[in-house]
Amino acid sequence: MTTVQDENIQYNTAVAHDFGTIIHLLSLSVKMPFVKVQKSKAYFKRYQVKFRRRREGRTDYRQRKRLCCQAKNKYQSPKYRFVVRFTNKQVICQVVYSLIDGDRVLTSASSNELPRYGLKVGLKNYAASYCTGLLCARRLLQKVGLDDVYEGNTEIDGNVVKTEVGKSTYFVDEVDEDKRPFRALLDVGCKTTSTGCRIFGALKGAADGGLDIPHSEKRFPGYDRDSKEYDADMHRERIFGGHVGEYMEYLEEEDNTKYQAQFAGYIENEVEADGLEELYEGVHEKIREDPSPSEKKEFTPDKSYKRKAKLTLEERKQKVQEKKDAKKAELEEDDE
Repeated sequence: MTTVQDENIQYNTAVAHDFGTIIHLLSLSVKMPFVKVQKSKAYFKRYQVKFRRRREGRTDYRQRKRLCCQAKNKYQSPKYRFVVRFTNKQVICQVVYSLIDGDRVLTSASSNELPRYGLKVGLKNYAASYCTGLLCARRLLQKVGLDDVYEGNTEIDGNVVKTEVGKSTYFVDEVDEDKRPFRALLDVGCKTTSTGCRIFGALKGAADGGLDIPHSEKRFPGYDRDSKEYDADMHRERIFGGHVGEYMEYLEEEDNTKYQAQFAGYIENEVEADGLEELYEGVHEKIREDPSPSEKKEFTPDKSYKRKAKLTLEERKQKVQEKKDAKKAELEEDDE
């Protein structure tokens, strides 16, 4: 049995131990700053992940909502989007509209089609983007029956074309009394819209092709942000590949080896710096003559090819044994 004296001794020891612990913790708190827990367990329980395509960096949903949202009192009148996308090898332009179950592509054009019109090299630069936008616009207007009404801007000068009818502004040369121009909104996706970007080359091509796309000159090449002045001649030079021709001449004079490597496709197709403007003029004319898509060839598989029969287990073992025997014989010859 424990006495009262023993219990008092145990109590005093426990109190002393707790007091020492408190002193130790106080000394640590002096050394360490106080850290506030920012993201607690409650935060992570309520955290909601973003949409998959937003996490992948493929869709800007804030932009998409404003491009697709239509007035509720306008039944079956969707907003059309002029979509421009760049891959590693080509430019793709599409006219798209949205339905509740997904997007529908009204028409499409790719810079891979430009060799059909005489442009076989440089299928991703600013001039090729312009040609692709022009092709997409003319193809769309031909499809909806407006190609004769809206021919677009045939004299390419780099200026923004506008026509005001009442309180509305249309970005075409003339507005027909019976049929309004086909309006589409530029969809750039997640691309940075910097001044002189190739996206605006495709936009300019589509606008010159007869589409009504709201835009200004503030992002075209030749616009000076400080002085707020626009040099249309500089933009025209970019449309006809003048910047590519200047770089070709510079490399040919300074570093012929690099010129031969970088412009091998141009040399092979006998495209010179002086003939770029004439080349692009011919491409524009051919696109306007026949913007219709080429006929797709039916795929015919090669039925003469036959897959080799699989080896049986015994045949595979025999093959391995033959390799072992050959290796042993080779080692024995080396030893001798």
